[in-house]
Amino acid sequence: MSSTSMSPSERRLHKELMSLIKEPPPGVTVDTESVQQNLSEWKINIKGFEGTLYEGEDFQLLFKFNNKYPFDSPEVTFIGNNIPVHPHVYSNGHICLSILTEDWSPALSVQSVCLSIASMLSSCREKKRPPDNTLYVKTCNKNPKKTKWWYHDDSV
Repeated sequence: MSSTSMSPSERRLHKELMSLIKEPPPGVTVDTESVQQNLSEWKINIKGFEGTLYEGEDFQLLFKFNNKYPFDSPEVTFIGNNIPVHPHVYSNGHICLSILTEDWSPALSVQSVCLSIASMLSSCREKKRPPDNTLYVKTCNKNPKKTKWWYHDDSV
C-alpha cells in the first residue's frame, strides 16, 4: 500500500507500527503476521517483568483501531488463555485503565499504552480479580470502551 493511498489514520498506524517493530519497549513484541493481515487490529505480546508477580508469564493484547485514531482511543483487551489475574483486569480481558477511555489523548501511542499496561502489571502487589468481576463479565458490552469505568484505586 503506498502512503499516498493511506488515510491519515492509516499513516499514523503505519508509522507507529514501524517504530514499535524497530524499537519495542522492553518485553513487548508485535505479532507481525496478524498486523500484515489487518492494519486496524494488532496483536502484541507482553512479558511479565523479572522481579514482579508476573515474572516469566506471557500475555497477549489485542489493539483495535477505528478510522478516527489517534483522536479516538484504541480498544485494548487481553486475549488468549493467559489473562493476567490483576485488580484492574477482568477475566474476559477488559482492562480498567483511564488512558484507554477518558484520559486518552492523540499524543499517546500504542507504545505508551503498552508501557502503561506493563507498569500496571509490574506495580501489582497481589494477584486478584476486580471485586465486581463476575457481575461485570456477565453484563458488560463486548467493547470495553462502552463501559463507564469508575477509577477508584490508583494504588494497584
